Amino acid sequence: MPKTGGAVQPGCDQTWNAEDYARQAGYVAELGRPVVDLLQPKEGERILDLGCGDGRLSVALAKTGATILACDSSSDMVARARATGVEALVLDAQNFLFEEEFDAVFSNAALHWMKDSVSVIEGVHRALLPDGRFVAEFGGFGNIAAITAAITAVLNAHGFDGAGLNPWFFPTADAYRKLLENAGFRVKRIDLFSRPTFLPQGMKSWLDMFVQEFFQPVGDLSEKLKGEVVAALHPVLRDDGGYWYADHMRLRFAAFKD
Repeated sequence: MPKTGGAVQPGCDQTWNAEDYARQAGYVAELGRPVVDLLQPKEGERILDLGCGDGRLSVALAKTGATILACDSSSDMVARARATGVEALVLDAQNFLFEEEFDAVFSNAALHWMKDSVSVIEGVHRALLPDGRFVAEFGGFGNIAAITAAITAVLNAHGFDGAGLNPWFFPTADAYRKLLENAGFRVKRIDLFSRPTFLPQGMKSWLDMFVQEFFQPVGDLSEKLKGEVVAALHPVLRDDGGYWYADHMRLRFAAFKD
């Protein structure tokens, strides 16, 4: 168990509404299935699901017979994961202390929210048993570039620091490989690839769900500015049938602890 004793770490809770997430972003877990396949979980293994969200993939991992500990920085997400029967803790991945407890650490669509990547990778390395594996997928270089550019431009036009409000970390494959190797991992594979992703609820709902940090400082202007972002993206990410897509670039890797 973590040295925190399973307690919530002060200041690590992020604001996510698990019910809204399940309704609007259920595709995130479905698109994470290839990462589960890459992990190849085995019966009897102890696996940490890092940034578990609502626990859907934690459940899929548990069905293989592995013992799963899920963690997320959102207490609402952790509550949702626990409701599925998964053991889950509210923990900050940039500041957790496990010592050689896991055969594998798994993460899907979460690492790009953790800007202190060095601390995250070093923490994962400590948490793994010798020859343990770290398998993950997250946003890589160029991820949602059009969306980010539109948000930044709109915020800047209204006197806000769009770039300064950006909450994400989207590295190149080479840059992330070096971070992994510097921490003591040997990288078996790492791939950056394009995956345009259909947004079933449209772009406005996606903005409402995923870009809270950008719009928190704008107060009552939030809806107006989001409308301007949607208008700017209309000719870029909306097809002739009226369907919206996110311009995703994903970084997927498997690395082993030396």
